[in-house]
Amino acid sequence: MAWKSRTRSLQLFDTELSADTVEWCPVQPDHHVLVCGTYQLLKAADGEDTAPGRTGRLYLFEFNRGVAGVPPLTELQRLDTAAVLDLKWCHVPLWEGPVLGMAAATGELQLYTLTDAQNDQRSLQPLSSLEVGPDRLLLSLDWSTGRMDSSDVRLVCSDSLGCVSVVSPAEGALTTLSQWNAHDFEAWISAFSYWDTQLVYSGGDDCKLKGWDLRVAPSSPTFTSKRHSMGVCSIHSSPHREHLLATGSYDEHVLLWDGRNMKRPLSDSHVGGGVWRLKWHPSHPGLLLAACMHNDFHILHCTHSQDVIGATCPVVASYILHNSLAYGADWSRLSLEEVALPSPPVQQTAALSESSGHLRIQYESPTGSFDTSLEDDAGRYVPEGVASPSPPPTAASGPAPCTDEASTSVSCLLASCSFYDHMMHVWRWDWTLGDGSS
Repeated sequence: MAWKSRTRSLQLFDTELSADTVEWCPVQPDHHVLVCGTYQLLKAADGEDTAPGRTGRLYLFEFNRGVAGVPPLTELQRLDTAAVLDLKWCHVPLWEGPVLGMAAATGELQLYTLTDAQNDQRSLQPLSSLEVGPDRLLLSLDWSTGRMDSSDVRLVCSDSLGCVSVVSPAEGALTTLSQWNAHDFEAWISAFSYWDTQLVYSGGDDCKLKGWDLRVAPSSPTFTSKRHSMGVCSIHSSPHREHLLATGSYDEHVLLWDGRNMKRPLSDSHVGGGVWRLKWHPSHPGLLLAACMHNDFHILHCTHSQDVIGATCPVVASYILHNSLAYGADWSRLSLEEVALPSPPVQQTAALSESSGHLRIQYESPTGSFDTSLEDDAGRYVPEGVASPSPPPTAASGPAPCTDEASTSVSCLLASCSFYDHMMHVWRWDWTLGDGSS
């Protein structure tokens, strides 16, 4: 038997400003809600000897289910904000609704609530903010709720001065519980151990991965690893398997670790690009999504690498339709059984094929370039099937799609964004058991 893997673009969105983070809402019934954050460096005016400023924008979208031929993504709201470095939803409802955390270039940690507007349209409303310190950029944040546990809700964030802060959002007011100097240069990433939220991990531009125990004074780390050869910029604790940790670095390697033994990683996988973000799949324990900066987005199958020391995680799918730095990526928890894919009637296809003003978006892949059209000259949505066809699904022998041996397929909805071309993509990945023929 062989496994067939296919990625399909569903919709593209121009964010106008450089896009660097996307997040699907993990809280029921809002799995169809998506946010995207942007970061734009403003050039100083000619003759002015001032530091460049920064600005950003926060987008709120809704993924529409069940209407074929209609753009699946609808923009609900856009908020002009400080430049956004990271976005994370709390995994559980707070104050009876979803809450979004934002790491801002002003050094602020900001919270937004997802509320119902008078016309039943969802919107984000500011809830609380906290300046973690002056003269710094807040670079990352994580919630302690990765295992859907609401018993102890806290946030951890890291900043451009190398500090890590732990913050409480009790009663909607952000309060700093502890802050310490964790790295010599930028602390690119910070994250909780979802299985023991008194443990925190951090990674910095000093090439060090560190662990911290909040039950003792964080003046010294519980471990320091120099296994990565460049800046550590991504960390994600597995919500499925205790002690399992994934880290990524500018050195283009994804490492899996057993948190009980940080002297040597379980596996080392080279992915050909700096690993800016890593995301474990919310329900399939062995699937890991990687945003690899200069080398697109990849899905790694890590089940066997968790048990065999020295094994690598094979790449089972790649999404290569971005044309700039691959920064933000996330899995949706939305069931694709409820999603109607665009499938235009034959007569619509014929009519559109004669149109003479399609908006052409050029992408460059590692093996060449190809076109895809998603709008006609009137700005009407053109479903994916009308555009240049996607590459055929590949058939290859390899690992099973997930750890449930009874399963013969995986279908996932994802979002990703890239920086300089300011684009956000919504796409799906299908991985099915085939007979080896294509």
